Amino acid sequence: MTSLKGKTVLLTGASRGLGVYIARNLAKEQATIVGVSRSKLSLDKVRDQIKAVGGKWISLSFDMTNVAELSTLVTQIHEVAGPVDILINNAGVEMYRNFVDYSLEEMQSILTTNLISAVEITRLLLPGMLERRSGHIVNIASIGGKKGVAYNSIYSASKAGLILWSDAIRQELAGTDVNISAICPGYISKIGMTVNTRVPVPQLAGISTPNYVANAVIKSIKHNRAEVIVNKNPITESLTKLMFATGQIYPEIVDTIYRLIGVVKLNQMRAENLNSMEILPNQQKKQYRNALSIDN
Repeated sequence: MTSLKGKTVLLTGASRGLGVYIARNLAKEQATIVGVSRSKLSLDKVRDQIKAVGGKWISLSFDMTNVAELSTLVTQIHEVAGPVDILINNAGVEMYRNFVDYSLEEMQSILTTNLISAVEITRLLLPGMLERRSGHIVNIASIGGKKGVAYNSIYSASKAGLILWSDAIRQELAGTDVNISAICPGYISKIGMTVNTRVPVPQLAGISTPNYVANAVIKSIKHNRAEVIVNKNPITESLTKLMFATGQIYPEIVDTIYRLIGVVKLNQMRAENLNSMEILPNQQKKQYRNALSIDN
């Protein structure tokens, strides 16, 4: 799909974080954006930004964890926007914890938002794409799905599932003219946990701007990239790919690298920061937990 002009794009997790940057880049490509998120107020703010630059935007308020009702959302999308040409599964949440401290509710929320909702809405939209012999699905994964992230294990499980599911159905879709991409960013500045926990990212790990990641999403569609590891520093990006390849054979080596460059310590500090919030009044606790929702 070399051009996005006039294409209808369904973007989940559209109201904040990376979703806003993806929406801005889609507007530059003259696509029609159907933005989905829980907060109508936040969606309307993004709508105003997109329309201010001449973009086409439709807001739909919906909680992606309500998986059983996704068919209703799809019907609504078809009514207001017509067939979906491109699906970007961007809604996501992460919560740093020592594994034994997760509640069942927290684990279910992370897995449902990051994986199950993406799988289900794709299942609902894919038949139309196959019938038209045209379409592209983009799954916003993470390098946390390529190598397990200590103190963020459920997030890692969800993103690993997203990556391998993308890999599996890409093979099923061969020859159909419907394509799928998995985007695997590392640390991203200005949004999400990088801002909310105020714990600096290890310099050797590298960090990308959200706009750089959003550009990678657009390029993955135009150039039909199966999987994209995103790091703004090309040297760090190449080393990251080599590290993950090595980790397939010698995972203990990458464990050591993560400890040496400070990734494990960073995640532990984030988990400790989150746990310390448990003693706050309920309203402050709610505000902090809402901040941990990356894009849903």
